[in-house]
Amino acid sequence: MNSGDFFDNAPCGCVEAYPDRRIAAVNSTLARWLGYRPEDLVGTEITDLFSAGGRIHYETHFGPMLHMTGEFAGITVDLVTAGGARMPVFLTANAKMGDDGHAVLYRFVLQDARDRRSYERELLEARREAERERMRVQVLARTLQRSLLPPSLVPPEGLQARAHYHAASSDDVGGDFYDLFPLSAQKSGFFLGDVCGKGANAAALTSLTRYTLRAAATIDDNPTTVLRNLDVVFHQEVLNEALRFCTVIFGVLTRDRDGFEVHLASGGHQPALLITADGSARYVSTAGGQAIGITTDARFVSARLRLAPGDTLMLYTDGLTEARTGVDSKRYDDEDALIEFASAHAPTTAVAVVTQVQELLESLGTGVEDDVAVLAVSVPANRSA
Repeated sequence: MNSGDFFDNAPCGCVEAYPDRRIAAVNSTLARWLGYRPEDLVGTEITDLFSAGGRIHYETHFGPMLHMTGEFAGITVDLVTAGGARMPVFLTANAKMGDDGHAVLYRFVLQDARDRRSYERELLEARREAERERMRVQVLARTLQRSLLPPSLVPPEGLQARAHYHAASSDDVGGDFYDLFPLSAQKSGFFLGDVCGKGANAAALTSLTRYTLRAAATIDDNPTTVLRNLDVVFHQEVLNEALRFCTVIFGVLTRDRDGFEVHLASGGHQPALLITADGSARYVSTAGGQAIGITTDARFVSARLRLAPGDTLMLYTDGLTEARTGVDSKRYDDEDALIEFASAHAPTTAVAVVTQVQELLESLGTGVEDDVAVLAVSVPANRSA
């Protein structure tokens, strides 16, 4: 083995320098990289090969480290070629010690980092582009989500209404929806539901559901009939078997003296929650209703109640009840926490209870794994307020 040839033509740059930094020997590989002859570099200071920043770094950091410990490894520095271009390298060095324990020679190995630096730049640009794309996706998702929700609720005179949509992810579009709209001078329709899935397909299905419910209610506002019409549309228009069902509650509010009569029907959705003026809370039973799109002869369950002054009716999606609490694998409503929550805040108003649900969702943090929609309506205790 010819050790001289190995030093001179190694696949990396090799330099030997005295403690005063003067170059004692340099191999042909490094000289070729920099555009010099080896003999041109002998006698010059090794720091003359560095960029200004590299010289400062040597003076303040890895020069003293080499003097104190006798070695350093993997430091990135820029060399300056004969033509003035910069060449990034990884610099590793150790010291040859004399009999007196002092360094007599420093050995430097320089590895070409141009491909690595190019890769890092490409990686950084790819990361920036990915971040820009993520921001575009988030803007698109927020815009699309807003288009699926009513710009504002339109409650009848004498009724307070408030809704809230909590998105579990800023990168995707959920399928939760709600609305409150007039049907006549004495009647208003309202609904809340959850379409299967997420993304563009769920968004399209949500849009179809919202507009079908509103259109069906103008023809026949019987809640059960409205849900049957929606079910028919699902079977006719929704071709994707994996995305052809949703759960929903549809109701009609009819003015009645100082309150409202409520007739609602459920298609497999969580029961509405009635919080009364006397401080009690209970679910409005609609057990047995089947989800839209599941079967060609679905069964829908209806219920009637009266909203008196001081009463509040709240609808919600399962993102609330199935949120993780952070205690083992427990879900929020595994032990009837929602009815306890409502009872603790009774009596309340639509504005107050939705605000309290928002605070609850924030307290659950990342435990809210699915989108949540909440819609509440209430009759003010003091109608003149």
